[in-house]
Amino acid sequence: MSGHNESILREPLITGTDITYAKITNDILMPVENKPNKAWWIGFIVALCGALLWVVAVSYTFWFGIGAWGLNKTVGWAWDITGFVWWVGIGHAGTLISAVLLLFRQNWRNSINRSAEAMTIFAVICAATYVVSHMGRPWLAYWVLPLPNQFGSLWVNFNSPLVWDMFAISTYFSVSLLFWYTGLLPDIATIRDRATGVKRKIYTVLSFGWAGNVKTWQRFEAVSIILAGISTPLVLSVHTIVSMDFATSVIPGWHTTIFPPYFVAGAIFSGFAMVLTLLLVARKVLGLENYITMFHIESMNKIIILTGSIVGVAYLTEFFIAWYSGSEYEQYAFINRSTGPYWWAYWMMMTCNVISPQLLWFKKIRTSIPATWILSIVVNIGMWFERFVIIVTSLHRDYIPSSWAMFYPTWVDVSVFVGSIGLFFTLFLLFLRVLPSIAIAEVKLLLKSASEQAKLKQIKEGHLDPTHVSEYVESLEKFDSVKQEEYAKI
Repeated sequence: MSGHNESILREPLITGTDITYAKITNDILMPVENKPNKAWWIGFIVALCGALLWVVAVSYTFWFGIGAWGLNKTVGWAWDITGFVWWVGIGHAGTLISAVLLLFRQNWRNSINRSAEAMTIFAVICAATYVVSHMGRPWLAYWVLPLPNQFGSLWVNFNSPLVWDMFAISTYFSVSLLFWYTGLLPDIATIRDRATGVKRKIYTVLSFGWAGNVKTWQRFEAVSIILAGISTPLVLSVHTIVSMDFATSVIPGWHTTIFPPYFVAGAIFSGFAMVLTLLLVARKVLGLENYITMFHIESMNKIIILTGSIVGVAYLTEFFIAWYSGSEYEQYAFINRSTGPYWWAYWMMMTCNVISPQLLWFKKIRTSIPATWILSIVVNIGMWFERFVIIVTSLHRDYIPSSWAMFYPTWVDVSVFVGSIGLFFTLFLLFLRVLPSIAIAEVKLLLKSASEQAKLKQIKEGHLDPTHVSEYVESLEKFDSVKQEEYAKI
């Protein structure tokens, strides 16, 4: 355990003045070891109804074919690919928080990485369901794999970006799952040691014989760094490859080199918004305010400001490139987006993705739980509309006016999408019941250095600059889990 003291000017990553190692374990494992509360049951029943809707809608699609959707000869991609790209984007925050911030030694990731990693796994599962369900013959889904011809199919066309998707997403899922599960091992062993009966046997198998000795920890840390190094390029590569589904085509509005960085920034943007949507509810319902603090929330909001601004610049750059290219087809594609039949979707995208994140420049909004939660939902709505605008408005009016057509979603389109959200939340709520939502071992590393009580101890010792102490105490006013009475006494 780290025993050094951080600068008093740094805001605490753990709040509370009576935190012990045992209390950290008890607080985080409370949802796992106790019966679920009423709020969990309400959320789970609603999510499960959504998941059942997804089963019905996908079964209907498999039975009647994708003609059940609102697709037509002109708009061959619509809600299916919109949902796929949206879910893949949401999965990006988990890898970024886990891998990139670990390599940069950002300790504020310790309280949020576990839930973000779980979110990644479940989001990629939801994305994968779209890949299979939008195939005309889903029973031949294995054709995307480079299998020998004895399996009944020719080798895949490696020039196809859809094949690149399969490799990118399967690699991303495998590495993310391995990274997530490796990080869980110490905490699963903790649950094992506290459990009894059948539950103990299950967690014993899941812990892979974790002993907790020095050699085990050394190997654990080495593997974590290696997996972080492998995962970091995936943050850039996965959504870059997804963007090439569009960028390698000749369709006006798609054939652009700005897509890869633009898609990556948008993925991180939507991913962090979803992390906030989930964690702001979880911290309240599960009573984790001392471990997911306002510092974590504000840090994520700052990343949303950055990535949202990048996305806004990308939108404007697209218009500039269309004008500068001199191509009347490219120019019309973007004029049609903003003033054509789908203008409402375009301006919804601009409002949600460009204007709303700028509100986070104001500290009062950035440190407000209700405002942050609402804005996180607004961002994800905007990012869904972004994918819809890119896909549908580029297809519904092509080179030949006689083939122009409008896309109207059917109840099956809507049900598959809403159902996938239900499936996602069902998996996430089950995760909260069986595994710790915060990395216990990693949070404990911060107790003696980056916690409020460690800093309070420094203040009481009286060796600190009074100006620095005053600045620190002022910064605590935004924390909803800090008792100001402790500092009034000093």
